[in-house]
Amino acid sequence: MLKSMPLPLAYRYFGGEGQPPLVILHGLLGNSRNWTSAAKLLSRSFEVFALDLRGHGESPPAPRGDYSYAAFAGDVQAWLDERGIARPFLLGHSLGGKIAMRLGVDAPRHWRGLIVADIAPRDYPPHHLAAFDAMRALDLSAIETRAQAEEFLVARLRDAALARFLLTNLAREVDAGFRWRVDLHGLAEALPQLARSPLAPGETYPGPTLFLRGDQSDFIRDRDRPAIAAHFPRHQILVVGSAGHNLHVDQPAAFTTALEYFAQDLV
Repeated sequence: MLKSMPLPLAYRYFGGEGQPPLVILHGLLGNSRNWTSAAKLLSRSFEVFALDLRGHGESPPAPRGDYSYAAFAGDVQAWLDERGIARPFLLGHSLGGKIAMRLGVDAPRHWRGLIVADIAPRDYPPHHLAAFDAMRALDLSAIETRAQAEEFLVARLRDAALARFLLTNLAREVDAGFRWRVDLHGLAEALPQLARSPLAPGETYPGPTLFLRGDQSDFIRDRDRPAIAAHFPRHQILVVGSAGHNLHVDQPAAFTTALEYFAQDLV
């Protein structure tokens, strides 16, 4: 596959000018909108930018279906370079956490520190398969309201919270009906490669790294600690109580406090 040229990424700015920059990378099938509540809290201590990754939100889909970690990382680095944002904190959740790991290893001096939310540097079974199937099964031409779309997804997935999360990708165009604001086909094709670890054995990031783990999630397990330590020698792991995989949604205040604690000696 030919190397992708960086794509221009859409983003949301949540304020905090004059404070240390914090760049947020969302997870698979997410977008910058999912971070609104947490980002507003984070802006009390950081200047906060939340990006839409390629193929997500308002960012363009990948040409030739290139959803490699290198391509994702290249987009983010180009976005930072274009704006002259130097030494930010980099926060990634799930897929975004894997991209943050890749960026840390590739350009270790560019970051003040990494925050990796509920993901480890290992292979995972492909997930979100049911979500992709349900989203592709929804006939957008046959629905007239978001409520109808939600009813369909809840019935298909048996998970109201997941359905609401997926519906953040549903946009309605004036006189054009509904469309998905995500590259369902390209990302579905890329699921096997996205399930793999972003790092090879021996690759390390020497800077400070915080791993945040939801106590009700199994995305980071006790047996992941040796791999985390091998790749991130200056790491710490904090557990967020009463939180699942989307810990920034489940416990935004505790999530924010953890980041502030981590950053206090690094600014």
